[in-house]
Amino acid sequence: MIVEIIKQKIQTELNMSVIDSFDIARQSSIFLKDKDSANNGRKIIVHILNNWEKIPIETHEMWTDLIEAAGFYPYLEKEKKNIKFSNLSGEIRKELHFANELINDKKIYFHEEQKILKNILRSGKNLIVSAPTSFGKSLLIEDIVSSNKYKNIVVIQPTLALLDETRKKLKKYKESYNIIVRTSQKALTNKTNLFLLTAERVLEYKEFPQIDFLVIDEFYKLSTARDDERADHLNNAFYYLLKNYNPQFYLLGPNIEGISIGFEEQFNALFYKTDYSLIDNKIIDIYPEHQDKFSQPRKYKEYKENVLFNLLYELKDEQSIIYCSSPNRVRDLAYKFTKYLARMDFQKNNNISLIEWIKLYVDEKWNLINFLEYHIGINDGALQKHINSSMIKYFNDEKLKYLFCTSTIIEGVNTSAKNIIVFDSTKGGKPIDFFDYSNIKGRSGRMMIHYVGKIYNFKAPPEQERIIIDIPFFEQSENPKEFSPEIEIAIDESDIKNKNREQYKKLKQLPFAEKEIFKKNGVLVNGQINILNQLKFDIHKKRNLVVWNGSPNYEQLKYVLELCWDNLLKEGETTSPMTKKRITKVTFDYGIKKSVKYLIDSTYIFFKEKDRFPKLNDTDILNEAIRESFQILRHWFQYKVPKWLSVVHELQLYVCKQNNITPGNYTWYASQLENDFIQDNLTILSEYGIPKSAIEKLQKNIDDGLDEQSVIKKTIEYMNKKGNDLLLYEIEKINESL
Repeated sequence: MIVEIIKQKIQTELNMSVIDSFDIARQSSIFLKDKDSANNGRKIIVHILNNWEKIPIETHEMWTDLIEAAGFYPYLEKEKKNIKFSNLSGEIRKELHFANELINDKKIYFHEEQKILKNILRSGKNLIVSAPTSFGKSLLIEDIVSSNKYKNIVVIQPTLALLDETRKKLKKYKESYNIIVRTSQKALTNKTNLFLLTAERVLEYKEFPQIDFLVIDEFYKLSTARDDERADHLNNAFYYLLKNYNPQFYLLGPNIEGISIGFEEQFNALFYKTDYSLIDNKIIDIYPEHQDKFSQPRKYKEYKENVLFNLLYELKDEQSIIYCSSPNRVRDLAYKFTKYLARMDFQKNNNISLIEWIKLYVDEKWNLINFLEYHIGINDGALQKHINSSMIKYFNDEKLKYLFCTSTIIEGVNTSAKNIIVFDSTKGGKPIDFFDYSNIKGRSGRMMIHYVGKIYNFKAPPEQERIIIDIPFFEQSENPKEFSPEIEIAIDESDIKNKNREQYKKLKQLPFAEKEIFKKNGVLVNGQINILNQLKFDIHKKRNLVVWNGSPNYEQLKYVLELCWDNLLKEGETTSPMTKKRITKVTFDYGIKKSVKYLIDSTYIFFKEKDRFPKLNDTDILNEAIRESFQILRHWFQYKVPKWLSVVHELQLYVCKQNNITPGNYTWYASQLENDFIQDNLTILSEYGIPKSAIEKLQKNIDDGLDEQSVIKKTIEYMNKKGNDLLLYEIEKINESL
């Protein structure tokens, strides 16, 4: 309580007296000396830094010593014009925290806890870190790369968006490292290799060299208890790399109290939890004042939205991120807020090159144009990758004031703002728990920019709980939901702890060859068994449906996708608005037209014919068609369907071999679909977040026989060529990416 009183005093007093400054410094010093209360001391210092102009000059030296005692060396560098050392020993200690191996335009300093973790990693020990979002855990990844101590490094991120963000940060080390982001890229023997991959791609990569170091970001996704459909893949990727290469590893994530008992001892690891932060948060509860109406969300829906819009307008001179429960909610709120700002004569934004691209390649009636003009961005899982990354860049560059987000704010992007508004309290239809709330809240404030962030709650936060992350491949729980067949099948028999479990016995009975295929495919084992049995039954009577090459006809595609729909969807997995009946038609048609505009138009017609939105006008229906088309493109065409095709491809290979039949080959079509029918050697450009529209222009000038490095060189040459037909937005994306 005393800390809150002190923070309030610092914030509200116009000018602080020498006596008050001295008293607050003394209290901060007392806190810093006690490990259990040190965070309180740091919070006071953060607020002092945020109000430095109020601090009496007579006490500056005292506060400088306290800032240094807290280990806030990045801030001592940032504020060096205002905060000056008066002692040589402090200057020396600061320089000992200089990150001298990092490539950067300006001097980067580690804070005290970062330096501690760096030293632990440099000692060769495995490290598992739980630290606040604002801690700067990812700077240690760059330090690992810049050290040149490790020949081959693997970094696993949960999403392609985060991987691309990591690649952009680390591309300055491309002279030292061969950076690999796709499974088709080969490791070099005469150069160090840096693999930036998702867990799925780790399992698909054919020939790793000896891996010396492994990083897993957001490692809490190992836990099957957190209901993440990709937890199986992450466990299998982690186990595979540990088992085969025994690399040193660094796992990082936020707000975790502990991990599986015994894991540290077995793997020479240290679990390091810290609350060290260079920013502080101020919680502002909106809901108590409006509880009678907020408790009736349907009846008072507009009332609650107006409370939000009034708040956002008040905060118009600061940046705000608004957490929403779904992509639909993101767009609905952004659309209504645009109308609100128009009524308030809010000054429009004309400095966004993406708008021109949208008008040409999507539709000039897309609401996103209006959003951007009113300084509003959106970010969710239903947008093309290059648009999502542009939203984050515009926001980070302060071209946008508002960012409406879904759970991508937790796991898909790295950004933060002065203000976080937790408007919704659900995620995927379920209430957000304390862990997710803490991660959303952690985006408030931005190290080196905002000392103090604010969190506005539109509902009471979830009750605090201790988050213990289980590591299923290690724990091997008796509960099959926690230790799934998909994880167990990938574990060597010698590492199975209980061979009397029913699940193990069933897996043990599988023929070795079939077990290896199921293991390689990495999806639902029981579903694969069902598909394999069906293929065995159909191979003679329906051979034409099972065996095909190149592009399938409609019936062949329907046969495969319906098999997968019936057997490879996890229990409770969200498929809406896609249906079993519709998936074949939209996939088949897209394979012929290869056009997002066609997909949007056909979806619009589908909505009109089915009268899906009877209360909406044609423009609003078009916007719904755009949203759904991008969601289909990203989730189904570029992820789910190619994976399904690859799974059935492997199964039909096995069945055909057993029956002495020449097998089919689904891999070309699966690859084409996943890469949006881009010329093979140009898919690296798509991976780097360059729009397809730009790649199609480049395709006319780049031979299909060139390797990836030559493609990148040619792309840069063409971009710099006078008279090229690239839009400003496309040039910006190429510059940003390459």
